Amino acid sequence: MIYLKNREEIELMRESALMVSRTLGIIAREIKPGVIPATLDKLAEEYIRDNGGIPAFKGFKGARGVPDFPATLCISINEAVVHGIPGNTPLRNGDIISVDCGVKKNGFYGDHAYTFGVGEIAPELQKLIDVTKESLYLGIAQMVSGNRIGDISYAIQQHAEKHGFGVVRELVGHGLGKVMHEEPEVPNYGKRGDGPKIKEGLVLAIEPMINLGTKNVKQLPDGWTIVTADRKASAHFEHDVAVVDGKPEILSSYAFIEEALALIN
Repeated sequence: MIYLKNREEIELMRESALMVSRTLGIIAREIKPGVIPATLDKLAEEYIRDNGGIPAFKGFKGARGVPDFPATLCISINEAVVHGIPGNTPLRNGDIISVDCGVKKNGFYGDHAYTFGVGEIAPELQKLIDVTKESLYLGIAQMVSGNRIGDISYAIQQHAEKHGFGVVRELVGHGLGKVMHEEPEVPNYGKRGDGPKIKEGLVLAIEPMINLGTKNVKQLPDGWTIVTADRKASAHFEHDVAVVDGKPEILSSYAFIEEALALIN
């Protein structure tokens, strides 16, 4: 079932989304060669808890036989698409990393992501990051009352594939609210006019996951990390978006990240 939100609920969700945004802004200041991903994770958890939030990913239930997710952030490096577990191997110059964060506050979830370059990255990786981010906003633009989920999916797929990149099929965006993964699913590929109709009060986490090479992925033995089948790099961007007055309104923000990156550069 799809749960539509009223204005009061959307404002509460904005608070949760912006807590994620501020967390990612803090993390953005620290991303550089030599930094330990597990250190970034600890920093994120401390900030969230100190500000009245609950890390949404930590303790998230895995598949049968898989331990619960052990961290506050998903940090996915290079060929890792999503759900990477922050480890103790230092980041290297030329890496790209997706940082995905979830927060529960006031009974509602925020959940979004950004892909960073570490130090100096190859031009092809910068293009992958840029196109993935562009595809996110093209998808968001289709989230208007009367359209369908497939219109979002089609816009993302067409832009990514136009540039020769692979669009992951097995992982999707989703509805968001009092549960982190609500209906409907939001694939990053599809046909115009397919899927559930977009209505006032719908809140989605739209999240293109785009690969430098093949669209195919596989799961590592840890039961969480998803990597590209050809081990080429992947990028991931995600925003929380509500339909307000028939149009998309982004509840999360990249402003905190962009301010941090401007200070670094």
